[in-house]
Amino acid sequence: MLRGGRDVTAARRVDVLVVGAGPAGLATAARLAAAGAGRVEVLDREQQAGGVPRHCAHGGYGTWLHPLTGPGYARLLLDAADRAGASVRTGVTALDWAGPLSLHTVGPHGPETIEARAVVLATGARERPRAARLVPGTRPAGVYTTGELQQSVHLYRQHIGARAVVVGAEDVSYAAADTLRAAGVAVVAMVTELQRAQAAPARAADARLRHRVPLLTGTSVTELVGRGRLSGVRVRHRDGRTATLACDTVVFTGDFVPDHELARRGGLSLDPGTRGPAVDGGLRTSRPGVFAAGSVLHAVESAATAAREGAYAGRTVRDWLATGGWPDGVPLLVDPPLRWIAPNRVVPADGGRGERDPYVLRTSVVVTRPVLRVSQDDRLLHTERPRTRTAVPHRTLPLTAHWTGRVDPKGGPVRVALA
Repeated sequence: MLRGGRDVTAARRVDVLVVGAGPAGLATAARLAAAGAGRVEVLDREQQAGGVPRHCAHGGYGTWLHPLTGPGYARLLLDAADRAGASVRTGVTALDWAGPLSLHTVGPHGPETIEARAVVLATGARERPRAARLVPGTRPAGVYTTGELQQSVHLYRQHIGARAVVVGAEDVSYAAADTLRAAGVAVVAMVTELQRAQAAPARAADARLRHRVPLLTGTSVTELVGRGRLSGVRVRHRDGRTATLACDTVVFTGDFVPDHELARRGGLSLDPGTRGPAVDGGLRTSRPGVFAAGSVLHAVESAATAAREGAYAGRTVRDWLATGGWPDGVPLLVDPPLRWIAPNRVVPADGGRGERDPYVLRTSVVVTRPVLRVSQDDRLLHTERPRTRTAVPHRTLPLTAHWTGRVDPKGGPVRVALA
């Protein structure tokens, strides 16, 4: 309500406000509500909770003993939050900050201001569409991102097309190809600018050999062709050769960016590598009382990783509510060809995040038999050879966290490099 030009709407108060009802947000809420953290509320702008998994009808979720589809996994997380006593509100958008720990929101019942003792940002990530990738051409129908495709097929049962090109060769790209085949669409090619697929070798081989999907490496899309409906895509190979692939559908996959708008508007420190909120091992941001978890920190990891981080954030939020401590942390940086690491600050007192919560890194080039070297002020803290034989762009390179207790809290930045 406005009175004399001022907004005098009374703020509603909760103990913990979680923004985002995907795997990270729901896991955070379930952990906190079960631990008796008071009133825990989750907001999501979508009409249904569950995040991306709810429109991923394929398997690969859950565990080996209890495999689930994406919608089944989303229901499992939502049920856990409900049983724990968390309040999950959908169709509600967080617009902006009203204070250090309060947000302006709008939903079915109008605008509202919500104050909290702690805020958790679990806003996820999004794929960059064709326009953000600066692909020229007309604006025909038949152009999708993976998320748009999966919603069209699995949620709305829409007709897609007959022949498709998939741009990208990551795990999500192969999931898009699976969705296209489920919709009766032939995948005529997968295209990547890199020299190899970034998905697991077995998955790439299955698409190439069993489904007869050509993988064009070292190839970029230079133009979309067609008016009214897409009729083809022009591609250029690294050696300069060009070609036009006839298709009526193109799916731009991968190239995720964190959905960090709320963090940016709040003036939270953003990491230049991940482009998400900068956090320490306890998932604390630069503002006391504000935490972040899931794909907003590192676009993009698996739903299981996001849920695990959400549960871990629940523990550190509970500690904050009990003690109010907020350590500064030491910057954690990477040297090229590594692109980024998350979390990206170290608090030695945290004592490591444990085997199940490693740091995650990405490289910009293919590296065979990588060895990671962690140092501070020319002092070697840790060396580690990851289990993977080859580090590939767009695939996670893990780093255990047991070395964090050796960090000097008064020293310089900690650096991670390839030995």
